Amino acid sequence: MNQFTRARLSKEIESRIRFYPARFPTVLARAKNETIWDVSGRAYIDFFSAAGSLNYGHNNERMKSALLQYISGDGLVTSLDIMTAAKEEFIQKFDDHQRARLGQSYRLMFTGPTGANAVEAAFKLARRVTGRWHIGAFTNSFHGMSLGALSASSSKRVRKAAGLPLAGVHRYPFEGYFCPEVNTLHLIERELADPESGYDLPAAFILETVQGEGGLNTASPGWLCGLLSLCRKHDILLIIDDIQAGCGRTGEFFSFETADIRPDIVCLSKSLSGFGLPLSMVMVRDNCDQLESGEHNGTFRGNNHAFITASVALDLWAEEAFNRNHRAIAAIVSDALNRLAGAYDLEVPRGRGLMRGIRIMDAKAADAICMVAFEAGLLMETCGSLGDVIKIMPPLTADPARIREGLAILERSIGVELERRASAATAVIRADDGADITRDGHNHVVRLA
Repeated sequence: MNQFTRARLSKEIESRIRFYPARFPTVLARAKNETIWDVSGRAYIDFFSAAGSLNYGHNNERMKSALLQYISGDGLVTSLDIMTAAKEEFIQKFDDHQRARLGQSYRLMFTGPTGANAVEAAFKLARRVTGRWHIGAFTNSFHGMSLGALSASSSKRVRKAAGLPLAGVHRYPFEGYFCPEVNTLHLIERELADPESGYDLPAAFILETVQGEGGLNTASPGWLCGLLSLCRKHDILLIIDDIQAGCGRTGEFFSFETADIRPDIVCLSKSLSGFGLPLSMVMVRDNCDQLESGEHNGTFRGNNHAFITASVALDLWAEEAFNRNHRAIAAIVSDALNRLAGAYDLEVPRGRGLMRGIRIMDAKAADAICMVAFEAGLLMETCGSLGDVIKIMPPLTADPARIREGLAILERSIGVELERRASAATAVIRADDGADITRDGHNHVVRLA
């Protein structure tokens, strides 16, 4: 297919709602672990991981082998919520896994195939259990694009697409929202305890421990423990949205393990299947499992191909080689980002594990750095309320040598863009009246004293 035909397919036939083609202007053809090739054969190092849905890399060999064997044996593809051999194996392995990591067992609720659907189910559960209807959501949050999940998301840009008022949510400040010195839990406690504050007790709080789209803001273990204590005091449920931060992305399998808390409800999706296949699930404490049969369902909640690969993904967590590798590359990324921050006088890097990022001075610069990196063979995206945080999410299974190659591209790209901007800011020209003027970092003309 020639480039003219490809351009027409994308620009004239596909909806204008597409987003990533502008960031990654190529046609991808195949991939293996941390490397993607386009149709021309050009290779890219993947620091994107399909927005966190490929924590175990592209076409993981063990998952692919298990899936091909299942397909060749005419295993069921989809089965609604009917029990199948593939589903039974996954449930048993996941229950063993959660007991080993959390010391307890949650009931597992399989929802429609998206993370947003899991969030919608969690909200239904919280409202049923408490009899209250408001959900407490946090600043800089993202929970999905369906109406309920969108109500809890904070981005003005995505919220306006709803086309109607989004209700049922009160917004609370995430840790560090104002400044490090302000303990936002004290503000939340005051609002909840004061009958004249105008804040009704919510049915639940929902939060990401590391805010994936909101700029990689990270809740500390102490803050999370304090929030859970506040929930218990006021009979509020705690929902952890582990859709992007979970499945090992932040280090441990569950992102809240470092805080040693046990939420009431946990939402999982993205890398749950391990292979990029749609699979979403809600972990529910026994006392919160109160929806009746059929009150939340979905045709594709029985994706057996995803159950097969998800079972293999859980096997990896019992293997020291896998755990050693993802800890090693997390350390490589952390060291590199700290060095970059010091070299270019940038903020302290954000995030945890292999969900990391570094803030640049503005969104245009961050986007430009990502485009320079793309041209050099590295896929990354930006996040944050202003789009000024470069986000780094390679597979947990990546080759450390390839991670170093990608980080070297990132460093060169930052250097190229910041040098270009510095040159633009210091380029002095003579105005007609003889006054010296220059252009600042935003390309605005500035008259020199």
